[in-house]
This record gives sequence, C-alpha cells and structure tokens, in this order.
Amino acid sequence: MNGKRGRPRSMETQQSILSASYDLLLEHGFEAVTAEKIAERAGVSKATIYKWWPNKAAVVVDGFLSAATARLPLPDTGSTYHDVLQHATNLARFLSSREGKIIKELIGQGQFDSGLAEAYRTRYFQPRRLEARHLLERGIDRGELKQNVDMELSLDLIYGPIFYRLVILGDELDDPYIENLVAYSFAGINGIP
Repeated sequence: MNGKRGRPRSMETQQSILSASYDLLLEHGFEAVTAEKIAERAGVSKATIYKWWPNKAAVVVDGFLSAATARLPLPDTGSTYHDVLQHATNLARFLSSREGKIIKELIGQGQFDSGLAEAYRTRYFQPRRLEARHLLERGIDRGELKQNVDMELSLDLIYGPIFYRLVILGDELDDPYIENLVAYSFAGINGIP
C-alpha cells in the first residue's frame, strides 16, 4: 500500500522538475540553466534530480520533450503520403516556433557538450525518426510504397532538408516548401527500382 502512495508523488515530483527545466530553458537558454536553478524552481534538492537523470542535459531535454510531444502527434489519415506530409508540416511548424528554436540552440551547444548531444539524439531525434519510420512501414504494409524501400535513405530524403534549411541555412520553413519537399521525396522514393 505504501508503494502505491509514493508513486503518484514521485511522478508529480518528476513532472515538477521537467516543468521547471522547460520554463528555465525558455526563459534563459540552455547555457544558463543549472541543476541548482531547476531544483530551486521545482522545490526539490539536486539529489532528487540526479535520482532520475544523469546530468543537466538529460533533464533539460526531457523537460523539453515533455512539453513538445503533445505538439507532434503521429498522424493516421489513411494515406502514407498525407501522413508524412502532415508529420513533416507539424515538425516544421514546431521547429519554427519559439519553443522549436530551442532545438537549434541545443544542436549548437551539443557541438561542445557531448552529454547534451547524446541526450538530444537519443531522447529527441531518434524517437522522431522512429515515428517517421513507422509511417513509411505502414505505407509498405498498405501497398502504397514498394517493399524494397530503403527506410534510412527515405527518412534522410524527407526530413534531412528540413534540418539543413533550418540549422545550416537559417531559412524559414513554410508550408509550400514542405509540400514540395514531400512531393519530390515521394516521387524519388516510389521511382527507385
């Protein structure tokens, strides 16, 4: 009975920590966020934070993901093309938002902080890639895509230009760009012998 009582409080505490880390990230940027500031904002000790996360990068990325996940639902329109178009459009819109711009900051900081780079790769990018892969696999199952589609290359064709345009070029991501990107990508994917 005691174990059941402690669990909700534990989840409540974790959510408080995640919310505090996300708020601080938005307010001050990654560099200025510290475990001490997160602990103070959440009303917990640093030891409590380190009970669940190995470092600041992990808790900050998890806080970001906790807030961002609801904005990137996995679509199921009945059409692989439209699912990918909606998924890519939602991603581009999110990345162009105030919250999404944090991703650019995290990528930049990750060049100097291997713990942060590992955290955003494993906690943010790999799960998003698995979601997109699921959309393509569903397309193969539906007979909308060829059985021999190279999943990794197809994902790179669709999603790579979004990050290239955003992070490297610093260009805007608008709906017409995403529509053209997905159309050209699907033409290439389906045209591969």
